[in-house]
Amino acid sequence: MGRSVRARPERLAEKLLYIRERLRLSQNELIRWMGLEDELMQRDISAYELGKREPTLMTLLKLAKAVGGKEGTGRCLEMLLDDTLDFRLPRASAGKARSQSRTVNTSSVKRKKTTR
Repeated sequence: MGRSVRARPERLAEKLLYIRERLRLSQNELIRWMGLEDELMQRDISAYELGKREPTLMTLLKLAKAVGGKEGTGRCLEMLLDDTLDFRLPRASAGKARSQSRTVNTSSVKRKKTTR
């Protein structure tokens, strides 16, 4: 039995790069923003944006949820995967991404004792 080749969105890499640049996030910041630190590395994002690899469906879903929020997830997925549509980033996403990516969890930071 032969395998058929799955149709791939031709503009996915371009749209992924557009999203990250519009959010003004580095590749590592994007990974943190989506909560995928344990699943992705910077080289994965680079490969997606260069069209060398495709993100998993779950990664695309997490990106769409992060960008579109609860109500816009489906629309974001549609814009990502449909080559006939241009991607339009919701205005609220950019500010939310910047503030969340810069949040530092200090609860796990060990503090040095100072002696006087």
